[in-house]
Amino acid sequence: MPDYGHDLRFGLFPTPAASAPDHVLELAQLAEVSGLDLVAVQDHPYQAAHLDALTLLSVIGARTTTITVAPDVASLPLRPPVVLAGWAASLDLLTGGRVELGLGAGAFWDAIVAAGGPRRTPGEAVDALVEAVAVIRACWAGGSVRLDGDHYAVRGLRAGPVPSRPLPLWLGAYGPRMLRVTADVADAWIPSMGYTDPPALGDLNARIDERATANGRGPQAVRRMYNVVGRFGTGRDFLQGTPADWAEQLAGLALDEGIGTFVLGTDSPDDVRRFATEVAPAVREQVEAERALRSGAAAPPVEPPLPVELVETRPAADDGANDGAWDESTRPRYPVPPGATYTPQGLATARHLVEVHDALRAELDQLRDVVDQVRRGLLQVGQARSTINTMTMRQNNWTLGAYCESYCRIVTGHHTLEDRSMLPHLASRDPASVPVVERLEAEHHVIHDVLERVDQRLVALVSAAPRDASAALEALSSEVDRLTDTLLSHLRYEETELHHPLAVHGMVGA
Repeated sequence: MPDYGHDLRFGLFPTPAASAPDHVLELAQLAEVSGLDLVAVQDHPYQAAHLDALTLLSVIGARTTTITVAPDVASLPLRPPVVLAGWAASLDLLTGGRVELGLGAGAFWDAIVAAGGPRRTPGEAVDALVEAVAVIRACWAGGSVRLDGDHYAVRGLRAGPVPSRPLPLWLGAYGPRMLRVTADVADAWIPSMGYTDPPALGDLNARIDERATANGRGPQAVRRMYNVVGRFGTGRDFLQGTPADWAEQLAGLALDEGIGTFVLGTDSPDDVRRFATEVAPAVREQVEAERALRSGAAAPPVEPPLPVELVETRPAADDGANDGAWDESTRPRYPVPPGATYTPQGLATARHLVEVHDALRAELDQLRDVVDQVRRGLLQVGQARSTINTMTMRQNNWTLGAYCESYCRIVTGHHTLEDRSMLPHLASRDPASVPVVERLEAEHHVIHDVLERVDQRLVALVSAAPRDASAALEALSSEVDRLTDTLLSHLRYEETELHHPLAVHGMVGA
């Protein structure tokens, strides 16, 4: 099958165990901090050992700030479509647009009937699902809804709330007719290993493609997802080997079968971390390289070793002092002409860079304060509470993990903007600035590495055993201290050395 070109996504499918609710929430928060894209939860309302899926997803949405949540998949016979539509739209608004909705036509009919639901034949189950999709989409559109179906009749409902965007709707489908319905109405198809193993994907995908081509939507209109399970080890079977083996196998499914989203079923924090930090980046890299090769595009250049290194022997400064974080003797200086004068507009441009940096400095202060709050929380409650609840603090509605991740993204985005716009402009207009510009670009790479280490320490903290939590927190604090030293020194150096060229040549959209 072709590669549909979808951006790759990776998710977690934890067991919603009622016996271990704290563990389920810890896994979801670890998934977010580790960089996964979504958390999906199975829905079996008749299963006494499971937490209610919709309630659990709502709590996960409240405990996180970036990760998408979805039922995988909602048991439609026990979930009225109007209620499902209202739940999904409400949580979408409450989480800032982080909800998708998976639907299933129904299974385990004896249990459904025992819970007060209907018993449907296979044909009736598909008919009901088609009607439910129409009801849900009509509710999401708002206004008056009137649909007369054999299974769901909605007569003049004033629908709402309306979600922040058209919510992606997944279908769990295996039979020929359900696959045709998927091609007709769904945004995504999500089969599971055990029901559809990798060798069977090609034929089922082909059926969706054929129908999607015939109905005019096109195969790319349906994202292909896959619930997977595995074990890290040394085996040769599918998802039984090393993270490198996993990456190669999943990249093969992405490129040959068009799978754009992989959702791992696991309750192991170690497996979540390895999947997020080792497997997912390697899959993305392999798929990106193969896509470039297939399109005839040049492969991205390999970055040469950087000539800039931190002074590793200097102790991190808790007070934020940053003199000596870099080897000052190797930093070029801009030769400001004697008696240089600037226009008011030029001085305003130079000051603008300082204002942008001041925002980064304020964010850094807040990040340090969040980490300090976690340290004080640990001292107050020790190891009496679960690790994640002990270490998760609230600061302006940010969890520790999401806040750190967000700050790292802000700094990286700022440096990327400089590298692509402001610095090339200054180098082209002012040859005397070239040594400083090259040094700043190199320092951006080094700061990126420090940010990566902050992320790594954060993941270790969130997943640490209680006995190791204190040491993991100190390691994170030390890395944040290093970030403080390097970033503050870098910002001051940039402001000092670029004052003249910016005041003379401007910033060009940076």
